Formats: sequence, structure tokens, C-alpha cells
Amino acid sequence: MMPNRRAVLAAGAAFVVAGCSLPRGAALRSEVLRGKDAAEAGFAHYAIDRDFLAVLKDWPAGLHHERRVWPGHSRGADGLIITRGDRVEIAVWENDENSLLTGAGQPSTPLQPSIVSASGRIFVPYVGEMRVAGMSPQHARAAIQERLEELIPAAQVQLSVTPGPKNAVDLVSGVARPGSVPLTDRSITVLGAIAQGGGVAPGLENPQVRLIRGGRVYISSLDELSEDPRRDTALRAGDKLIVEKDRRYFVAMGAQAREELVPFAKDRISALEAVTIAGGLADNRANAKGVLILREYAPEVVQPRPEAGPDAPLPVAPEHARVVFSMDLTSADGLFSAQNFPIEPRDLVLATESPVVSARSILGLLGTSVGVANAAD
Repeated sequence: MMPNRRAVLAAGAAFVVAGCSLPRGAALRSEVLRGKDAAEAGFAHYAIDRDFLAVLKDWPAGLHHERRVWPGHSRGADGLIITRGDRVEIAVWENDENSLLTGAGQPSTPLQPSIVSASGRIFVPYVGEMRVAGMSPQHARAAIQERLEELIPAAQVQLSVTPGPKNAVDLVSGVARPGSVPLTDRSITVLGAIAQGGGVAPGLENPQVRLIRGGRVYISSLDELSEDPRRDTALRAGDKLIVEKDRRYFVAMGAQAREELVPFAKDRISALEAVTIAGGLADNRANAKGVLILREYAPEVVQPRPEAGPDAPLPVAPEHARVVFSMDLTSADGLFSAQNFPIEPRDLVLATESPVVSARSILGLLGTSVGVANAAD
């Protein structure tokens, strides 16, 4: 039986030699960072600690960062402002026996409704065309009455306006009742229009508001609008609002509970929160000293350091378009730093595997080989 035993033990030794290529669920930290200090390394590596965070705040944003702008706060005029496409209805009241417009026994005469033309004018009988666009209904009524009084001294004008399609904002999607909201009052704000649309549709995670105005797109989260009243700006005719889920995401991979594309659940996510959102590190696999964040930067923001070495000052910008940040979640400084390190869209959060896992697998294989050899005896 000795030859059989030797054969089995030889096979076990082969498993040990080939241990580095055993099936694993994630890379080792040493594998990802191999060659990081070489001049021809295809990436830059930085350990996340208190000192590094102090310089990181002045770094440019990553390649996939979405630059967001939002219009400054404005307060619209109270009441309606007439614009082209609005429907104007006029009634003229007279108390003269020789009335020009009203018939016998009729104190008032409703005129044919008018649609404000592209030039901002309407036609008024005996007066002609009058410009009313840009006026409030009260101002327009007074202007028409002043012109009519030249012909009918005792005339009284009554005027009402129904906003047209050009005097409205469109709630495109993401609300309970999408549609057009007439600007009956120019003080209607973004949140006010969303409320008129029945509020945000259920199921939208971290809702984002896109305001399309004059060929530009402005973006803000709903939380930011709710928390800062100065951002709840007044709407203008022709504005379009789209409420949608946050498009940003990061990638969770490696020795974590979940490996998937993870949407941003709130406006800002820290590295520590990213690990938690992905279900945390796998207890029996992950290397808590080897959580890596991989990020890309635009080539034009890369700035090689003039000095190298351990005593060189920390970089004021990324030294390579590809950057690997590493976290040590076993120390107080590492945990605090991870809590303050901001995740950016499309970052790869990689929990590397502990080397102990491979050693455990090798020992398990060796133990199995010994057991088979004993059985062979």
C-alpha cells in the first residue's frame, strides 16, 4: 500500500505548489497593487488617511463626475403675466342710452375672445390692435379701458385671461400626474409645480429634478431643494421638469455580501457607507486591510509629482489617470478616513480577499490528501 500512499501525498504536494491558482472569489491586495512603485506602473496608489484627505479635497473631480448647476434663486411676479397664446376675454359695460356696443336693455357686451398673437397683440373693436403681452390682467384692462373711454366716456371694461400653452410649465415625468401646469401665478416654484402634479411618483430612489430651460439642463436632488429654500426657484413659461431616480452608481465587487451596480441612495456617499450599502465585508473571506477604490481621472488633470520618495509632499492632483485608493478598516484612523472619503460615480469598490483564505484552502486540500492516503493504507 506504500506506493499508493506516496502517490496521494505527491498529489497533495502538487496542490500546495499550485495553491496560488486555486479558485477564489476576489483578488488579493498584493495582486492588485503589484508593481505600484515601479516607474512604468499603469496606475497611482494612495493610502487613505487623515493627511491624504487634507489634500484630496482640492483634487479635481473624477472622470465620471457629473457637473451640476442650478439657476439662482428668483421670486416670480405675483399674479399672471400675459404672453402669446393666452386667451383673453373682454366684456364692456355701458350705462349710456346711446351706447355704442351694448344693445337696449343690455348693460354689458361680451366681445369675441381673442388669442394673443405671436407679436403679443389682440384686436379690440373700435380701438384696433393693442399690445398686451408682458402685462398683468389688471394692467391690460386699464390700458384697454383708457383707449375705449376716448370713444365711450362711461365705458367699464372687464377682462379675464386663461393661460395658453406658452404660459405654462410641463411636468414631463416622475410625478403622480404628468402634464401641463398653467402659470396662473408667476410665483409658482419648482416644488410648487411638483406638488400640483401630485408629488413625486413612488419608487424613485433619491429623486433628481432636471429643469430644462432655454436649451440648458439644470440638475438638483429633491433633498437639496427641500433642505435649502433658496434653491426652490420660481419657474418661467416654457420650463420643463423631469423627476427621475438618481442615475449615478458605483460598482461593488470582491469579498462583499453583494457584487453589483449600486445606485446612489443619497447625494453623498462615503467609502465606509459604500461598503455597508453593499452588505458589508464577507466575514470569512475579506481582508479588512485591503479595501480598494479604483477611479479614473481625465488625462488633462494629471500632474506628476516633481519629487518622489517617502518624504515627498503629498500630491496636489492625481499622478496618473488611473488611481487606486486603499483603506485599512482595522485602525481608528482608517475607519474615520473611510467615513470622510467621498465616493464618486462609477467608482469600483473592491474588497480584496484575505491571504488566509488561500492558506486555509491549501490546508484543506492537504488534509483531504492525507485522509485519502490513510484510507489507501
